[in-house]
Amino acid sequence: MALKNAAARWLTDSVLYQVYTPSFADSDGDGIGDLAGITARLEHLAWLGVDAVWLTPCFASPFRDGGYDVRDHLRTAPRHGTDDDLTALVEAAGRLGIRVLLDLVAGHTSDTHAWFRAAADDPADHRYIWAAENGAGLPEGFTPSPGTRPGGYLPNFFPFQPALNFGYARPDPREPWRQPTDADGPVENRAALVSIMDRWLRLGVAGFRVDMAHSLVKDDPGHGATAELWRDVSGRLRRRHPGAVLLSEWGDPAVAIPAGFDVDLLDQFGGVTLGGPLRSLWHNRQGVDWDGWDPVDCYFAPEGGGSFEPFRSAWQAAAEATDGLGVIGLPTANHDFARLACGTRTADQLAAAFTFQLTWPTLPVVYYGDEIGMRYVPGLGDVEGSVLVPGYNRAGSRTPMQWDAGPNAGFSTAPADRLILPVDPDPRRPAVSEQRADENSLLALVRRLIGLRRSTPELGSHGSVEVLHSGYPLVYLRGGRYLVVVNPREEPATHPAPHLDTSSARLLEGSGIHLSAGGVSADGFGYGIHDLSR
Repeated sequence: MALKNAAARWLTDSVLYQVYTPSFADSDGDGIGDLAGITARLEHLAWLGVDAVWLTPCFASPFRDGGYDVRDHLRTAPRHGTDDDLTALVEAAGRLGIRVLLDLVAGHTSDTHAWFRAAADDPADHRYIWAAENGAGLPEGFTPSPGTRPGGYLPNFFPFQPALNFGYARPDPREPWRQPTDADGPVENRAALVSIMDRWLRLGVAGFRVDMAHSLVKDDPGHGATAELWRDVSGRLRRRHPGAVLLSEWGDPAVAIPAGFDVDLLDQFGGVTLGGPLRSLWHNRQGVDWDGWDPVDCYFAPEGGGSFEPFRSAWQAAAEATDGLGVIGLPTANHDFARLACGTRTADQLAAAFTFQLTWPTLPVVYYGDEIGMRYVPGLGDVEGSVLVPGYNRAGSRTPMQWDAGPNAGFSTAPADRLILPVDPDPRRPAVSEQRADENSLLALVRRLIGLRRSTPELGSHGSVEVLHSGYPLVYLRGGRYLVVVNPREEPATHPAPHLDTSSARLLEGSGIHLSAGGVSADGFGYGIHDLSR
C-alpha cells in the first residue's frame, strides 16, 4: 500500500545508510571526519546501492555529547566544514541518486547556546524549563542556574543539555514550571523547529532524522501531547516543503507515524514498547549495556537460545497500526548501540543477519562499517561524552571507518594520536578495499542483497510476509513466492515442512541451506533466498 505522504513513497523500497560524521572520512588531516570527506567517499555508497544517507549532527557544538549538544542549529560546525561543503555534498549525492538527511536535535540544546545564555539571566524567558527553589531546594531533576536568574533548569540526559520547553501534558498551577503546551515558550519553540528545518531544506537536504522525538512534551503518558506537537510541526513544515521527509527516533511506530513521521526507527532504549524488539534481535550484552534492560538472550547469537517472537509480535502490531501511513525502520546498529560484530558474534557470522534485515518488511538502515563487519571495539575511554553510564560506552561503535590497509585504515592522514578515536587495533580488521575485490566478502553479499531488494518489490517494506517457522532456523515467505531461511546460530537447524513445495525452488542468494520434500535444513550461520515460482 502506498504511503500517505506521497513525497515519501521513495522510502518504501529504499535502503538508508547512517554516517557518524566525525568518524567516516577526514579530508583535511585534522583527525576528525568532515563533510568534504563524506563527499569524497560517496562513490562507495553509490556502489553499495543505498538510496539515502543520514548524517549525525554537523551543527556548531562544543561536542561534549558527540554533537548532540547543539550550540547553534543554524550554523555548520567548523570542524565539519561550511555551508558550501554541505551544499556540495548534497549536490554530489544527488547526481548519484542519493538523498541526504540531517540529524535534528529537537528536545534540548547545549548550555553554551545563545538561547540558554540569555535565559539564564532573564526570568521572563520561557524557552527552557525553569523552577524556583523552595524550602527543600530545587525540584528533583533540576540543575542550579549558571546565571543571575534564580532557581534552576531541567536538563535532558547530561546537565549541559538543558531541555527546551515544549510544555507539560499535565500542567499544575502548584508547580509553575509545568507550563501547558500552548504557553508562550512552547509556542515559540515549535516555530523555531520549523524555521531550523526550513533553513537546511533550502540548502537541498531531503529531510531529517529527529533525535529522541518522543521526549519533547514532559509528563506525557502515552505521548499523546507530543504526537499532537509533531502533527502541528510537520504540517507547517510540509506546507513550505511538500517533499520533506521525517524519520523519528521514537521506537513506537503506532504513535510516531500517525504523528506525522514517515519512518519510525526502532531503537534500543526503553522497555518492551520502545526498545525490547530491537534488543531481542541484536543485543548480546557484549558491548553497550544498561542495568535496566531485561537480560533476554537475543535471537541473532551464535550460542542460540534466543526467540524471534518478541520482535515478530511487536513488529506485527506496529505494522498493522501504520499500514499505508509510514514505514518501520530496522537498523543494524547506530551510534548509541553495539555493532552487529560484537563479542562472540563476529564478522564471519553476519550474512544471516543481513539476509534477514534486507528481506524483512521494514526499511533497512545500515550503520557505517557494518557492511564490512567492523566490530565494536572494547576498552576505549570516554570520548566526547560516549559513556552514558558505567558499562555503556558508545565509543566502541564510533571508531573510524576502515577504508583500506594503509595508515589509519585510510580514514585520515593525521598522526594516529590525533584521531578523534583510535582505529580498531586488530591486525585482521576488515577494510572496504579488500572486500570490494572479493566477491565472497560480506560487503559483496550486502551489495547483492541490496540489489535483489531493489529489483524485487516483494522483498520491500510493504510486501506480504508469512512466517513458517520462528525458531531456528527462521523461515518465512515474502510475496507468497520468495522463501527466506536464516540460521544465526552455530549449530545446524531443521524445520519439517512437508506441505511446502520446493520442487521448483531456484536459489537467488545463499549458502548452507538445503531444501527437500521433507522440509528445510540449515548449516550453522546458513542463509538463503529462494524463488519458489514455477
